[in-house]
Amino acid sequence: AQNHQGRDMRLCVWDLSEDRSAVTDSLLTASVGFCQCSLLETRPGDALLAHPTEHMEEVCVVEMRSWTPVCTLKPDSTLEMLMCMKMWQVRVTAVGSLLLWDVSHRRAYSCLKAHPEPVMCLDIDVCKQKGISGSSEKVLQSWTLDNQQNLQVRSHMNNPGVSQLCIRADGKILATAGWDDNIRVFGWKKLKPLAVLQHHTDMRLLAAGSKDQRISVWSIYSES
Repeated sequence: AQNHQGRDMRLCVWDLSEDRSAVTDSLLTASVGFCQCSLLETRPGDALLAHPTEHMEEVCVVEMRSWTPVCTLKPDSTLEMLMCMKMWQVRVTAVGSLLLWDVSHRRAYSCLKAHPEPVMCLDIDVCKQKGISGSSEKVLQSWTLDNQQNLQVRSHMNNPGVSQLCIRADGKILATAGWDDNIRVFGWKKLKPLAVLQHHTDMRLLAAGSKDQRISVWSIYSES
């Protein structure tokens, strides 16, 4: 199954097995913001889903198979619109803050002001208890996930704006997708720049990979 989140305020579950393409279930999130949902597999066949709600600063956590609500995470009034999140349980707000939640006790565990601008993306290395976040600045912020949540490393880039971050599964390199259409590769340990992949100009394609050893390329925007 494949999950899809749209601007119609719904999250849909698709059956893509054996060349099928049918929606099997959907959830109304009522969110009109930019934040993507986040999925966490709790055991084989079961998962938790965190999604934004109609209240743009809140996170709702549900059981994926039944849509049963687990909890709603409500921050204090000083934090603004939710921009991105990652299950394990970090969320960020439009004022550049990172918020770590203890979902089992439904309370905020730690809060860190990481960026002066809204946080646009983040990723987490669970093994190293360490995360990375990016915004519209020329700076990547790396931070630990201990009780202090200290900022560890700052890496400046030549061009501002990061839309996506991805730490490789072996924890050795980090890839960033920049607003200047370039992909930058860093060493994850010290954020040392390794390469700039200059290929994309204005093409708007989506590539997806699966365990079937295939990569599909989709055109998801109209030409107009």
